[in-house]
Amino acid sequence: MPNRWVSKFTERWSAGLVGLKHELETTMEKVFEIYKGVNLEVDPPRRLVQTMIALWGDDVIAEGTSRVTWEIEPVGDSCRLTVTHDQLREGANSQLYGGWPMILSGLKTWLETGRLLTTPGSIMFAGDQR
Repeated sequence: MPNRWVSKFTERWSAGLVGLKHELETTMEKVFEIYKGVNLEVDPPRRLVQTMIALWGDDVIAEGTSRVTWEIEPVGDSCRLTVTHDQLREGANSQLYGGWPMILSGLKTWLETGRLLTTPGSIMFAGDQR
């Protein structure tokens, strides 16, 4: 039985919109691996020290290499993650370090709930990774 609300002239267009709606609402998974930098110190499961070289723009490439230290310490029945980003020059471009609070909040949310962080800032930078 033909749909009385969709004319034969708009039927293909409507079907395309239904397909697009389905594609946009279907969940997906993205997995990212990081290879840049050098592991300077590895002491599982407590400490990891790596070099960091930002490559997402000429202004941050010019900053050169810095260092990121990840330290995990048991605290009662929980743990504390401390991330230290150092060896940055005085007045370094804030793109190198300004995203850490959002990155760490997102990591915490994902580990605790299996869901992505949905604050306005995290959504703005998530792109097609949501």
